Parts: sequence; C-alpha cells; structure tokens
Amino acid sequence: MTEAPGAAEGTGDTEPSGRLRSTTEALGGFIRRVPFSIALAVLLIVTALTTGTFFGVASESTATTWAAGVITTVDGGQWWTVATALVIPYDPFQLVFGVLAALVLLGIAERRMGTWRTIVAFLVTGVLGVAIGTWLQWVGSLAGEWWATGTAADLTLDPLAGIVGALITSTAFMGRLWRRRIRVVTVAFILVFVLYDGDSSNAYRLVAAIAGYLLGAVLTRDASTLSVKRSSHGETRTLVAAVVAVTAVGPIVALVNRSELTPFAFGSYLYADEPLELADVMAKCGGEAATAAAIATEACTTQLALLSAQGLGMFLLSFVPVLLLLLAAWGLRHGRRFARWLAIGVNAAILLFARTALDVTVTTADVDDGTWTVFDLGELLVWVLAVVALPIGIIVMLIVTRRHFQIRAPRGAFARFAGIVGGAFAILAGIHLVAGLATLREYWPAATGWDVLLDTLKRFVPPHFLAVVDPIVLPGHDLASFLAQAVGPVFWAVFIAAAIRLMSRTGTAAKTADDARLRELLHRNGGGTLGFMATWPGNTAWFSDDGDSAVAYRVINGVAITMSDPICAAGDGGRVIREFAAFCDANSWVPVFYSVHSQYLPVFDELEWEHLSVGEETLVRTKGLDLAGKPWQKVRQALNRGIKEGMTTVWTSWDELPLATVAQINAISEEWIAEKELPEMGFTLGGMEELKDPEVRLMLAVGPEGRLQAVTSWLPVYRDGAVIGWTIDFMRRADGSMNGVMEFLIASAALHMKEEGAEVLSLSGAPLATKPLAPGETPPEPTVMTRLLDFLATTLEPAYGFSSLFRFKAKFNPEYETISMAYPDPLALPVIGLAIGKAYLPDVSPAEAVALVKTLTK
Repeated sequence: MTEAPGAAEGTGDTEPSGRLRSTTEALGGFIRRVPFSIALAVLLIVTALTTGTFFGVASESTATTWAAGVITTVDGGQWWTVATALVIPYDPFQLVFGVLAALVLLGIAERRMGTWRTIVAFLVTGVLGVAIGTWLQWVGSLAGEWWATGTAADLTLDPLAGIVGALITSTAFMGRLWRRRIRVVTVAFILVFVLYDGDSSNAYRLVAAIAGYLLGAVLTRDASTLSVKRSSHGETRTLVAAVVAVTAVGPIVALVNRSELTPFAFGSYLYADEPLELADVMAKCGGEAATAAAIATEACTTQLALLSAQGLGMFLLSFVPVLLLLLAAWGLRHGRRFARWLAIGVNAAILLFARTALDVTVTTADVDDGTWTVFDLGELLVWVLAVVALPIGIIVMLIVTRRHFQIRAPRGAFARFAGIVGGAFAILAGIHLVAGLATLREYWPAATGWDVLLDTLKRFVPPHFLAVVDPIVLPGHDLASFLAQAVGPVFWAVFIAAAIRLMSRTGTAAKTADDARLRELLHRNGGGTLGFMATWPGNTAWFSDDGDSAVAYRVINGVAITMSDPICAAGDGGRVIREFAAFCDANSWVPVFYSVHSQYLPVFDELEWEHLSVGEETLVRTKGLDLAGKPWQKVRQALNRGIKEGMTTVWTSWDELPLATVAQINAISEEWIAEKELPEMGFTLGGMEELKDPEVRLMLAVGPEGRLQAVTSWLPVYRDGAVIGWTIDFMRRADGSMNGVMEFLIASAALHMKEEGAEVLSLSGAPLATKPLAPGETPPEPTVMTRLLDFLATTLEPAYGFSSLFRFKAKFNPEYETISMAYPDPLALPVIGLAIGKAYLPDVSPAEAVALVKTLTK
C-alpha cells in the first residue's frame, strides 16, 4: 500500500549537493585552517620535552632561565622571559591544558582572524600580560602590598596568557552574540581564579585579556567593538546564569589550591591532610572536664575548629553554596524569579559571614605570623573590599537585570515548597536537638542546653562560615555524632530537590488560544498556503498588541515552534515577527519560525538570525490548467483510466459524510496504521482529527461499486475573506485500489478547483528536499548544514519514503518554493532539533522506537 503521511512532505529526487567528508579529510581541512594553533601545540610538547617539564615540575635552572617574574624579568634583567614564558609549560598538567587550549581556543581565534592576526595577537597580548603583570608585582612589592609581596618570588611559565589574549582579541571579529558570550564567560573565569587562587599566572591572564580587548578594536579598526550592546531577555539570562555558575566554582578552586594569597580562600585549611583524633586534642587541651573558657587558647581553638569541620557530612556541607549557586544559575537561564532571589540570598550570606570566614582563615591557615603582620589599616581595607566586591557585584547585577527574571511558579507550588523546606528543617533540627540534650554529658568541652541549641543551628551552615564561632562543642555519643554530620546535608538535599521541582512548575505564560479570533484573522489576512495548520490541535495562538495579527506556535522543551508564516496583513510581517520574538524572550523560550516562506527571510537577516532550508513546497497554478502535453502524460493516463473504470469523485466535508463513508475512512486509516510498525508523525502532518474541521474539504475517490478507494483532505487558503487556493494534507488509499488512484484524485481536485476559480493548489511541503536545478544551473557549494540535511534525508528514507513522495509530486509539474526555518541562536540548534523531532513524533512507544531504529539501520 502506498501512502503519503499527512502533509505529504518528502525528500527531493535530486542529486545530493555534497557528501560527508571522511575523518582524514576533516582532519586535513582543520590543519589547513589553523596551522599556527597546531604549531603552538607541537611547540609546547617540544619545549616540555627539552626542558624536562614533560615529566615533572620545571627545575630551578629552567625556571631561572626561561620563566618570568620579579626575580628574573625585573631584578635579573632577563627581558626575554616575557616571551619564553609563553611557550614553555610549567608541568605536565599545564602541558595538557596548554595543548588543548591551543587547539580549541586558539583554533577558534585563528579561524576568525586568520593566521597572521592570531600570531600577532598571541605575541602582543601574551608579552603585555606577562610584562605588565610582572611590573605591577614589582611596584606592589616595593610598596609592601600584601599580594605582590607574597608573589614576588614566583616564577611563571604560562602559555595560557597569550592564548586567552588572542581569544579575546578574536571576539572583535565575531558577531555580537558570540563576542559578548566569550568575553563575559572568559573574564568571569579569570576573575574567579584571581580571587580564589591568587597565583601570578592568573593575574597575567587578566592583563592579557584586557590587552586583547583593546587590540581587537585596533585590528578591526572599529571602536564600536569595545561598546556593550543591548541584549535580549534570553541572552541576558544566559550571560547572568553563566556568571553566577562560574563564580560558584571559586570555593572549589580555593579548596584545591589552599593559597593564603587570596581573600577568598576561606576554609580551605579546615580539611587537614590527616584527620585529628578527639582523644589527642582532649589530652592537649585540659582533658574530659575542660570547659570552653578553660581551653580558649589559640592552639586549642584551632584544633577545635578543625575537629568540628571533620567528617563526610561537614565536607558535603561546605559545598552547599556551590550547589545552590549552580541551581540558581540553572533557574536564571530559564528566567525564574525564585532563582534570582536564591542567588541573591547565597551572595548575601557570603557577605554576612565574611567576617567570621576571615577568622576561620586566620585561625586555621598554616602560615607564618609575619605573613599576617603586613596588614595595616589600608591593607586591611583593600582586603575587605576584595572580599565583598564579588558578592556585591553579583547582587547588583541581579538587581539591575531583575526584569529579565519574572517567571513565577503558581502560588500553590510555592506554598508546597515552603511547607516541605520548613517541615524538613523543623524535623531535622528537632531530632538533632533532642539527641544532643539526651547525651549532653558526653559533649566536649562541657556543654549547656543553650550550647547544644546553638550548635544545632550551626549544623545547617557550611563550616567555613562558622567553624571558629562559639560555642565549639563536639558530641561524644555515636548517635549525636552521626546526626551532627547528617542533618545539614539531608536538609539541603531536600531544599535543592524541592527547589528544582518548584522551578519546573510554570504558571500561565501565554494567552489562551481563541479559535474564533484566529480564524477571523486567517480569513482576513491569509497566512500563506500552510496557514490553516495554525488551527490544528496542539497549537497555541499568540495575538499582537493591536489584535490584527497572530502567530500559531507550540512550546516543546523551552522551544516555541511556529506553524508556518505569521498571520498578518501584507507589510506587517517584520513587526509581527519582532513582537512574537520578544514575547518568547519574555517567557524564556527560544523562538523558531518553522516552514516560513522566502518573503520573510529579509526580516530574519535584519535580526541577525540564522535560517536554513527545511524543504520545498510544490505549487500548481490552477488558472489555465489543462493537463495537456507530454509533461502531464502520466497524470493524464491515471485520470483517463479512472474515468474508464467508472471512478467518481466527491468534493465534500466531514460533517456532510454519511456514516457508512465515515466508517470506510476510519477503516482505511486504521488499516494503514496497523500495517506500520513505525510511529505516525504529527505537527505539520495532519491526521484523522484534522479532517473533521468544518472548513476542511475532502476529495474522495469512489469505485463503481460505491466502495471508497482513496481520500484526500484540503486546507483552505484565504485572502480578504475568500478562498483563493487549497493545500493538500491527508492522503490515504485503500488496499486493492486502482493503480494511480492518487494521481487520479489530485488531478480531479485540481480541475475542480480551476472550475471554482481557485488560484493555487499546494501539494504542501517536502522536508529535507532540494528543488531540481534549472537547465544550465550549477548546484551551490555544499556546507556542513547541507551535508547534514542530505544525510538525514538518506537516513529517514527507509522509514518514511520522503524521497519517493517528492518524486510523486513532481508528476504534477509544480513550481517549487523553498520553505525555511529561522532561529536566533546557533548554539540552540541541537535543542531545536530535538524539539522539532518531538513535535513530529510526540508519542513514540518503546516498540515503535525499536521499529524505527531497525528500519533506519537496514
């Protein structure tokens, strides 16, 4: 049985525009496009082998000869070190990251700027970053500045400085979207390492990034690349979420590096290389009967703080701010108001506990007393400003951008969240308090009920915030010790799970579809040959502010996919597209205009959106149609054969059908579905439900014995309230029907439409199709996307026969009009692809999925 699913979409009977490249060809092309990036990666390996850093940390002789720093570059007058430091890795770890960064990040820069500009950018920004950074260290150390004094003896080998500088330089050659993204994320990463690590190389990278920012404007001769352009709702959310997520990893950096050279190294010293034993500490600090006042010495306080922070539970609890900020970043990306308040709350907590976090660092850090004596009043002020600058900056950013995060969960969902979180806290805190009071005599130092209550509250706060705050009491009973470790992590696990559920709930974000209003606009303004699909179930109607235009769409996985052209008056398409895009942006959806016609592509070009062909629509002009000549021979033969065999046609609607005919249509459809193990497609491919619309017409082929042999459905095309054409949708034929029955039926429909005065008959779109080339026309150069579409067309052909269907349409000598998909962000293309796939196959059972895979792999 031959069948064309729904809207008769298929793959063109044309030669593919290209072929997929082999791995060798792809690698060769990459090497030819980024020769400097590959050369630098090779050079890093060679210098690592030559200097011995391939196998371990740079030796003293290597560092004093080739590394940059105050000792070598300034005091030693070794000027060449500002350049040699860029091509020698310090250790195997830096070698791996240097090679990867050269191939990926520098490769991106080289593909954007070209080889010679990349070489210039790498050398200029790298040398400036190292030279200026070293000079600032030297000046700061002379002035007694804390960080400069502590790093004056550092010797740095760092290829990443030049790579980061070249990457930032290349952003001036990019479009606004990627320019902004790369700059914000890269600088955010560098700042996190500067504030949480404090190593000299991080400062050099920051200077190199600033140099690249300026150099890009010089190379492009365009000062506008320095300015900050206004971004959309969605892009603002992406950038804010990225910044919050990047800053969240800072505490991990501090924990791994344990550097006392940064104000953000709070609590990285709490986790000793070897755990302390309670008995040992008790023996050193007064024994079992000791009170808190009796052991309030610096040494014992340090030991108590370290003991109180030990254990798996405390270790997990220390990462709560990280997890909450990552959770907030996820919610911010989706425009959630709760996520904004969560991020503000976490950063406010960092500010609130900054003073005690400083006490933790000073008390537990294993540093010489002289390191901390450099704190005079001015130095302490600088240190405090550094501590509070980042969280204050994040809070200010979230306040300034608050209009971008207005999506709320329903009130009932928030009430459930509050109940779950509040209940979890009350239960866990109550259990810990009762257990503590029951084992009060086993605490050390000796504790009171008030001490246990305060200690209960502390068990929900990360230890690096309150480890040295009185009371510091340790439970001696096994149950109390277990609860002390467990209640905090369990509570925050409940909080995070409840928050995820809360931010997954959405209240009404779009207007309710008004079918009558949508149809009135369709009758008046049209909407193109595919416009009537807007009325199909599953779509939601958006109406413009003036009420005279509409767009039909459906939201899948955060992607708002439209159904063909906007429904609007001629000339209003650009305004309607922009308004709908802003509406999607406000709801944190990715707008995708699917199956739009060529007259709207200039609008998307103005918006700097991407667009690509997703198929060809086949159109037959009915005015003057006579089916004469050799091109119509096959269609004419089917028409004549049907007439000879006594075939008749009926032009009708579903409501006019007798019950017997309804039963026959249902039977034909069910037989087709039963014979197919594959899932039936939807979205732009109509099914039985779409036939029942009163405005849809049916053309039936009836045999001489009265048996229904085939059915087609036709969607009206309106202009100024009148039907000016019809678009085919549903096509099914009965088993045993006449060969060529579909050609007979469509030809009969075309002649009927001609008699009624219709202008156009659309055989609908053919996805993944390419229209035939005109005589003498050469195919366009293949691109990655055209190769991918050709690959998809070939892959899907065994399952759905799109190619044969497109060849069938070619029998009617149609005109071809390209239909396209337009989208704002190429980064979202994988998500868009999944959403469109789900739109076409919304309900795939496991058995159907297996059948589809088997068919595709035959």
